[in-house]
Amino acid sequence: MNWDQIQGKWQQAKGQVKEKWGDLTDDDLDRIDGKRDQLVGTVRERYGIAKEEAEKQVSEFETSCNC
Repeated sequence: MNWDQIQGKWQQAKGQVKEKWGDLTDDDLDRIDGKRDQLVGTVRERYGIAKEEAEKQVSEFETSCNC
């Protein structure tokens, strides 16, 4: 699945995002609003990881999302 599809189905994808990154709050998910760069930044912030690692995790999510 590509990110445009995930963004278009963000309401459905939010549950899967919460499963993968449980530290993200509902407010985080509302602020992200399907924007990939916002998700990467928030994952970096919440988990204290490097940008490259956050990008890798979001890319893995993108390919495995069943939204």
